[in-house]
Amino acid sequence: QVQLVESGGGLVQPGGSLSLSCTASGRTEGGYGIGWFRQAPGKEREFVAAINWRGGNTDYANSVKGRFSITRDVAKNTVYLQMNNLKPEDTAVYYCAADLWKRSYPSRSPGLYEYWGQGTQVTVSS
Repeated sequence: QVQLVESGGGLVQPGGSLSLSCTASGRTEGGYGIGWFRQAPGKEREFVAAINWRGGNTDYANSVKGRFSITRDVAKNTVYLQMNNLKPEDTAVYYCAADLWKRSYPSRSPGLYEYWGQGTQVTVSS
């Protein structure tokens, strides 16, 4: 079992920045990839960004490429999502998820992630 806890959400004005954290606990010794997904009201959950288990490969949705950055601190079992130049359309509940397969390249498919956090709300509004 792996437990994930997200933090760092909140209210920010358009053009502002937020940094989300996803901290893992439990059976983490084998390594895992982390994906960030988001879900806005009335919309399906969508892929945002992901990092593989070694931290060497990352992937981003086109809508956030160049604005968001995903990194990981292996010693702290924490993955960060730095979000810059936020737009109202970034408003959503953000979830992190763990993929226990040691993939060379992180997956965009939510079905391949075995464990999920509870989510953190990000609201971009003036």
